Amino acid sequence: MKKTITIVFLLCLVLIGVIKVLELPTKGDYMKSELNRIEKYLIHRDSLDKEVSKVAVAWHLDHSLKVINGICDTLQSSDPTRYKGNFNIPRLLSFTFGYIPRGRAQSPKSVLPPDTIETDDIVAQLATARDKLDRLDGLDEKSHFKHPVFNRLNKKQAKRFIEIHTKHHLKIVSDILKE
Repeated sequence: MKKTITIVFLLCLVLIGVIKVLELPTKGDYMKSELNRIEKYLIHRDSLDKEVSKVAVAWHLDHSLKVINGICDTLQSSDPTRYKGNFNIPRLLSFTFGYIPRGRAQSPKSVLPPDTIETDDIVAQLATARDKLDRLDGLDEKSHFKHPVFNRLNKKQAKRFIEIHTKHHLKIVSDILKE
């Protein structure tokens, strides 16, 4: 009985996860509002609330953009014939609920902001992100990248991760600003 309940629960999670991935906005709308929020938050770049985050708003904006651009670059350069799907429980939970817990993961060095974050650099990364996200639809569905926790993600999964990750950091920024 316990095993049956567990299987039914996992199947429900998988179904919800599939529905969430299928709900991704259409071409042209994907991530538009999130990128606009990043741009809007630039004027608050130096705001900091140590009870919410050890780092200022600029760090979260820069990091989010580095992640977006890095994933897009990796998807672009990946070999779709080498993609192999995989099951991953943390990914299933995160993608289903659209949530990343705070303070649990360590960001790879490649997506860490520099010690001094220039506004012009964030603006340039923002323009690059808009361009790269627009070009994602032209990639093969099996374009992929390897995430340190969620393992190998295909294009659709990568887009879902980008969305969840960006919203995660925008929520932190919103909490810093007490919006």
